[in-house]
Amino acid sequence: MSASTHSLAVARRIVVKVGSALLVGEAGADARWLAALAADVSRLRERGQQVLVVSSGAVALGRRRLGLTGRTLTVPEKQASAAAGQSLLMRAWEEAFEPHGLACAQVLMTRDDTEVRRRWLNARATVDTLLSLGVIPIVNENDTVVTEEIRVGDNDRLSARVAQMAGADALVLLSDVDGFYTADPRQDPNAQHVPLIERITPQIEAMAGGANAQAGVGTGGMATKLEAARIASAAGCATIITMGHRPSPLWAVEHGEKATVVAPATTPAAAYKAWIAGSLSPAGVLTVDAGAAAAVGRGKSLLAAGVRKVEGRFDKGDAVLIRDETGRDIARGLTRYEAADARRICGLKSEAIEGVLGYTSGPLVHADDLALAPHAVGA
Repeated sequence: MSASTHSLAVARRIVVKVGSALLVGEAGADARWLAALAADVSRLRERGQQVLVVSSGAVALGRRRLGLTGRTLTVPEKQASAAAGQSLLMRAWEEAFEPHGLACAQVLMTRDDTEVRRRWLNARATVDTLLSLGVIPIVNENDTVVTEEIRVGDNDRLSARVAQMAGADALVLLSDVDGFYTADPRQDPNAQHVPLIERITPQIEAMAGGANAQAGVGTGGMATKLEAARIASAAGCATIITMGHRPSPLWAVEHGEKATVVAPATTPAAAYKAWIAGSLSPAGVLTVDAGAAAAVGRGKSLLAAGVRKVEGRFDKGDAVLIRDETGRDIARGLTRYEAADARRICGLKSEAIEGVLGYTSGPLVHADDLALAPHAVGA
């Protein structure tokens, strides 16, 4: 079994990136190609895998609707085209998935949604809920409002950030080449296909920035695909670069067609915990009783009932230290409440929170958002 076949077969959660050149044909959205990809996704869903799609195409479809083809667009014209094209893009995806009984939902993101912790948590919660409901999220950069200085940059990078946010195991970048080569295969007949990249080295980067520079669709070439793969790898996600210009590209990968896999450097869960433990400065402290400390040490969520004291000024999504009553740090985590609300619900049982705040976001710190101090594991 090839590395790409294995990576796709074992993934629990998969992000598939589709560029404009694949999705948009001369007469609009390519319904035949979309139908084949939808059948691919449906097949993965039937065997228990979850799939998100990062899709370009709104600007390309909208500029036709507005009669803006044949020239370079200004930023306002790009934004107007995106606004006009988003409904066309979603209609195309809905029609593709409908025969399989699958619903899809539009998720528009900006760079802040991938970098600001509060917005990141909100976006992740939305995506997780959609997937739990059996819905296919169709993610795109919000080109209607975004400007050049606040763009993610291209949908290769966006798809990697989405994979990181969603805790995906595999990211599939559908390209116009069937993987990474030692040189551009369209210009050098001696170029060799590289089926597996264990680590992105300076030598690999040089190949991407040189001979492979023009390989890739849309605004990104092979260099941006490798940059996306680097982001995904650090998040514990394997990246598969493969040919998109063929029917059922995911089926093709699973049946041995050429592709390149960039291996993950860790697991999604471990990468996320490491990010919480080492990359975020705590904005507050939650002191907990012995029962809560023991529960957190066993990997359980921190409930408001076990919190005895709240210190600091923090917002939802900020990192906080969790301490026991002896003053020992036992964990770091991302809080689901701002400091003022955390103080109001300190010591309350979960069922009482909504009556006090008028809403509930679940535990103060969810188990998924906790990184234990080494001495606290299994406490």
